[in-house]
Amino acid sequence: MGLSEGLALIRSGDYFDAHEELEDEWREAPAEERDFLQGLVHVAVAWLHAERGNRNGCERQLEKAARRLGPYAPAHRGVDVATVLGDVARARAAVTAGDLRLQRPRL
Repeated sequence: MGLSEGLALIRSGDYFDAHEELEDEWREAPAEERDFLQGLVHVAVAWLHAERGNRNGCERQLEKAARRLGPYAPAHRGVDVATVLGDVARARAAVTAGDLRLQRPRL
């Protein structure tokens, strides 16, 4: 389970369960992996907030995701971090413009 299951859950749009799965993985991870995993948790939670209409929560989570994932670009553990960061940036622009209908992140 862990990372691969969390990514699959994000891909399917099951953001709450993805958050839970990735958070479990984060708790067990060595220190050098924690920001990466926490960044993915922030991605899942941002999209969950968008679905629930929580603009402020979404904006905060997107900012945290960008900050935590940035050092892992362009890729880490099979994840195209550069693409995810691009999706986060596009989501931030959409949310800033008042649009919470986000396209799924490409993980």
